[in-house]
Amino acid sequence: MDYRHEWKHEINLSDMLTIRQRLRAVAQIDKHTVNGAYNIRSLYFDNLSDKALREKLDGVDRREKFRLRYYNGDTSLIHLEKKSKLGGLGTKESAVLTKENAQAILDGDYTWMAHKEDPLINELYFKMTTQQLRPKTIVDYTREPYIFAAGNVRITLDYNIRTGLLCTDFLNPECVTIPAGDAPIILEVKWDSYLPDIIRDAIQLGSRHPCAFSKYAACRIYG
Repeated sequence: MDYRHEWKHEINLSDMLTIRQRLRAVAQIDKHTVNGAYNIRSLYFDNLSDKALREKLDGVDRREKFRLRYYNGDTSLIHLEKKSKLGGLGTKESAVLTKENAQAILDGDYTWMAHKEDPLINELYFKMTTQQLRPKTIVDYTREPYIFAAGNVRITLDYNIRTGLLCTDFLNPECVTIPAGDAPIILEVKWDSYLPDIIRDAIQLGSRHPCAFSKYAACRIYG
């Protein structure tokens, strides 16, 4: 697996407006957006002892979490993703699921996963059977993504973070979500071997420092 550098910063609306203006001058808006942004819905997995949540809160150096995800309400393309962290580095593995696949998981039918040839689906099946991983909560938010070719840099501004509490009705567009407490706006920067100075300058905010914010943890605030 190829790990990438990751920085996260908690910022406010004024910070976001400033950074947005700078990024639009030097970086490209991701072509997959609609009017410069897209809406993301994720469904995170955890076990009965909240292993993923506790490892995040305890700052465990090597950790992972699984999630399902789709964009802009389009359930015709659903991704199974595994996010792995090692110190300040991160990597992501992904597999495509059908709507029927995802609904089967929500219905508690995951035996079909054992017969798939995709290794990520097989891994989730193994951990659902051995670690009792189960769908835990929905996380909704809006993302503004920017890309910069040199260094393979991706910068995102994430806001309007909402939680489905303990609801796992992931495919239901009418599923009610509420603001995740006082969750801030999140500036996230990812790059390969180096971060170009032009991007480093564009995201510079003197009073802000890298943090370890987790949308999943923020959305578990109520349970």
